[in-house]
Amino acid sequence: MQVIVVMGVSGSGKSTIGEMVADMRNIPFLEGDGYHPAQNRAKMVAGQPLSNDDRMAWLDAIISDVNDQGQSCVLACSALNTMVRTRLTQEISAPCIFVHLTGDRRLIQERIMARKGHFFDPKLLESQFAALENPGDAIAVDIADPPDVICTKICAALDARA
Repeated sequence: MQVIVVMGVSGSGKSTIGEMVADMRNIPFLEGDGYHPAQNRAKMVAGQPLSNDDRMAWLDAIISDVNDQGQSCVLACSALNTMVRTRLTQEISAPCIFVHLTGDRRLIQERIMARKGHFFDPKLLESQFAALENPGDAIAVDIADPPDVICTKICAALDARA
């Protein structure tokens, strides 16, 4: 059993890539954004970045649900800083493998501006890049390629680690 955490700033493609990897691996997909309490969503809609304190209830809900799954899964989760990744690694009952979706800020900004119906305020992107603490042990994949190529690269890297 393992948890594949697809991480990165908003607009990097965590949901799209995470769902595709889950389908390719035939395991469940969990959308980290769905675990944010209403007050976190309200802050982000208002253009206010979340603090680590804001993230605690969100992380508690994610960790609880992942552990309740009792099977391998793919989790789309920003996991921008070491505190978040450490909590996931220490409190999830299965090994976590982080896949960091990296990319050009301009490309990510364009993606954020093009998407519809998401609560994330595009003005927060710079705060996410500022908060990002690069994980040295993650599988890093550039998002410039088409999604199917990205997923093939991720699955190959996961298989190489097995």
